[in-house]
Amino acid sequence: MSVLFFHTMKYKPQDPRNPSNDRFILSKGHAAPILYAVWAEVGFLSREELLTLRKFDSVLEGHPVPKQAFVDVATGSLGQGLGAACGMAYTGKYFDKASYQVYCLLGDGELSEGSVWEAMAFASYYKLDNLVAILDINRLGQSDPTPLQHQMKKYQKRCEAFGWNAIIVDGHSVEELCKAFSQAKQQPTAIIAETFKGKGISEIEDKEGWHGKPLPKEMAQKVKQEIESRIKSKKKLSPTLPSEEVPAVNITDFRMPSQPDYKLGDKVATRKAYGTALEKLGRANDRVIALDGDTKNSTFSDLFRKQHPDRFIECFIAEQNMVSVAVGCATRDRTVAFASTFATFFSRAYDQIRMAAISESNINLCGSHCGISIGEDGPSQMGLEDLAMFRAIPTATVFYPSDAVSTEKAVVLAAAKKGICFIRTSRPENSVIYKNSEDFQIGQAKVVRQDKDDQITVIGAGVTLHEALAAAEELKKDIKIRVIDPFTIKPLDVKTIIESARETKGQIITVEDHYYEGGLGEAVAAAVAEEPGIVVHCLAVSRVPHSGKSAELLNEFGIDKANIVKTVKKAVSQVHNAK
Repeated sequence: MSVLFFHTMKYKPQDPRNPSNDRFILSKGHAAPILYAVWAEVGFLSREELLTLRKFDSVLEGHPVPKQAFVDVATGSLGQGLGAACGMAYTGKYFDKASYQVYCLLGDGELSEGSVWEAMAFASYYKLDNLVAILDINRLGQSDPTPLQHQMKKYQKRCEAFGWNAIIVDGHSVEELCKAFSQAKQQPTAIIAETFKGKGISEIEDKEGWHGKPLPKEMAQKVKQEIESRIKSKKKLSPTLPSEEVPAVNITDFRMPSQPDYKLGDKVATRKAYGTALEKLGRANDRVIALDGDTKNSTFSDLFRKQHPDRFIECFIAEQNMVSVAVGCATRDRTVAFASTFATFFSRAYDQIRMAAISESNINLCGSHCGISIGEDGPSQMGLEDLAMFRAIPTATVFYPSDAVSTEKAVVLAAAKKGICFIRTSRPENSVIYKNSEDFQIGQAKVVRQDKDDQITVIGAGVTLHEALAAAEELKKDIKIRVIDPFTIKPLDVKTIIESARETKGQIITVEDHYYEGGLGEAVAAAVAEEPGIVVHCLAVSRVPHSGKSAELLNEFGIDKANIVKTVKKAVSQVHNAK
């Protein structure tokens, strides 16, 4: 850390987030005290502030978080720092075309995480020669020694196998570290530093059982005196300032070049409308970027790639790393990132998404092929848990557009929204039901069908909204039903839902292409839980599905027109019988 911050890195110590600064990520977030000590040494923090570590009202939390101005991404869930560093390095090299470097310090314990090696592969593939990973090989994990302990050559061979320039150094040697950091390279560099926990403290050096534990008071005092006795010069060191100024960028202007261009009744899959909208957004703002996990021909992000190839990042089948790279690209407001894959595959990146929220990241994720309506591909490809996943993220906005026009509006709104945005898109082609000029806002539902004699409210989204409209058409001679498109599942338009329920005898049916748990039905039920006289009937997927045609599956799992009609008749009958 001393060599990095006072010899190698170039940055403005009183302006930690200056876009011209070199970047640093402490992937081994549990080592946060040393990061805080560095920023106290350069004068950004006071020494008194260090004594507030981990206290209730202190900014110096147990692990790094972006409420600290010198932290870009939260760390502590191990194995994720290098992926974010890849995003920063990619942005520096290919988008900013700047000279700033990116440094990431990892612990040897987290090298067991597969996400680290996803990032290693990504960095070498894209020749991120502005990226340096420092591997702190101290041999000891939290509860046991690490798998390779101090087998330094094995670490080196693994890094080299992933296409990195790998250098073994004595991690306690200032001279060796200075030399390693100064080496020119044409590929990402891994500095593999052999270190010992508690170096120089005989009672604890290289001993197990000291992870996360403070030294006893008497021992700490003795160690402090011993360290102070070794200091030969108290000359104040200052970092080198950046050699160039990286220009400011505009990530707030998202005026689309034109309105959506769809005709009422046209059949368009929302997944395709997403790709069309994203490509248009790329024309509106040159800091919009797209990432995908080798599904671009299915998510239709390929439409963006074809028009803006220099702003498209293929992350291959490595969804955890894709999310981390997106987070890295979005730091310091350098880009507006949209990452897409099948909705179900975001489940393997859930920890990265969770940490993105803690990082206060502004990224947009699009999950296509949601639900059983995808048909023959079967349950491994069906996103049936994604609404529950994203609803549980504190900073998330969850869009569920039901036609091409609303999808395009969702993309534009997501670009400007702070936090994590998730856009859920479908495979089937469904009719365009909104005019191109229709206005959409986050948290505002659309009542797409209503009559003064409506007896029940049906809420559907995506394919099930169209099933609900078909059911309303079939029932119109006998039972009038109100149909609502929520547009966003989080936040939910509670006001419109409650008003409609009150006007339709307190009866609501939700129908969704998702499991019961955590989806639209539970969101609506929670929203009206304290409202007397309102009953919610939920239709959703109740078990693990299987392959089949879309229509067959919607019928079998009770979320198609026929089942909505059946449920409406039953609910209305119950109300009449109760009278």
